[in-house]
Amino acid sequence: MVDDAAIDYTLNNPDTLTKYKTAAQISHKVLEAVSGWCVEGAKILSVCQRGDKLLEDEIGKVYKGKKISKGISHPTTVSPSAYVTPYTPLSTDLEEAAAALKANEPVKIQLGAQIDGLGTIVCDTILVKTDEDRSGQVSGREADLMLATYYANELLLRLMMPPGLLTSGTEEEKKKAAAEKRPTQTKISQMVETVVKSYGCNLVEGTTSWLFERNEIEGKKKIVLNPPDKEGKTEGSPEIGEVWGVEIGVSLGAGKVKTIDQRPTLHRRTAITYQLKRPSSRQTLSEIVKKFGNFPFSLRQLDDERAAKVGVVECVRSNVLRQYEVVTDKDSAPVARLLTTIAITKNGVIRLSAPPSLDISRFKSDKRITDEQILKLLEQPTAKSTGAKGKNKKKKKKPTKKAIEEDEDEESSEEE
Repeated sequence: MVDDAAIDYTLNNPDTLTKYKTAAQISHKVLEAVSGWCVEGAKILSVCQRGDKLLEDEIGKVYKGKKISKGISHPTTVSPSAYVTPYTPLSTDLEEAAAALKANEPVKIQLGAQIDGLGTIVCDTILVKTDEDRSGQVSGREADLMLATYYANELLLRLMMPPGLLTSGTEEEKKKAAAEKRPTQTKISQMVETVVKSYGCNLVEGTTSWLFERNEIEGKKKIVLNPPDKEGKTEGSPEIGEVWGVEIGVSLGAGKVKTIDQRPTLHRRTAITYQLKRPSSRQTLSEIVKKFGNFPFSLRQLDDERAAKVGVVECVRSNVLRQYEVVTDKDSAPVARLLTTIAITKNGVIRLSAPPSLDISRFKSDKRITDEQILKLLEQPTAKSTGAKGKNKKKKKKPTKKAIEEDEDEESSEEE
């Protein structure tokens, strides 16, 4: 087996990008399936279990016979309306196991796969509908939330690009564009906040995008939107050759969050080593290391769920494991989240695993973005068009002020 140190895991190696894309294809396929299972009355636990089973099945089909690690980079989680963090109930917690989806509530579906430690994670927000009303029109505050989240995410993805990356023109013009000062954390938050406030919404405090590395989804760099305190500071800037998990969180409330009194079921191994005293703790940690490495996991994914609930206690107390607290909107207001795994290349941003593009024709709102600077940014592409394949693609409608107004006018006068 080749030593990991001898392998180039940067994006300079085509194999690295291939592994990321393979993981992303699996994530997309499972996300589509899970989204279809999220109907009124569906048990959240059952949806999560089915999602993980499908992830495992699809991961098992790729890189057969290769001596590389592969697995789930994030378990299937389905977070109800006011939940901010990923939620995955346990079968042994009877009350939570009985939790079911409600019609019209926005639910956040998050999951991911990894090949050779190169993980992609995706999160999408959908509105739960009945079987009879899966693709109808959406209006009111639900439409405001979905549109605000979509456009805020599109803006943030453009702000992730290094200055001048897609600038065309003379070498002098390209150098001048590349020398432009990057927007600060405060500026990024203000711009994204402007988008969501256009729809009467607010950014969820502390929403964080992380640098992804091999076997690590919370790298040395991060971008924090609407930080709640001085500790939530951005560290570093996105650069060419990096992979990031870009997240946006939007609330119909004030955007403040609270930790609720509910058992954390999502955990992740840390870099801290500690001589655990209890045999049950050591056994649980051994299973975690073998199955999940440094990626997040749910206690329901362990062989014995009841034993796992006991075994993780010492692990968390000694900081060998990090537990993800269950966080909701402080006002219990509906929340939407999107998470996109991107690769930043010389040709722009590659969306490795991304939520499906929102069909904005379905959403009716009397609100719209009016800030000219932001509208201009939203018109910009996220990547260069390459080759004949790009030329033959149907051009996507730009979210300009005029286009948004035209879309909404058409929705008011036409029968869908």
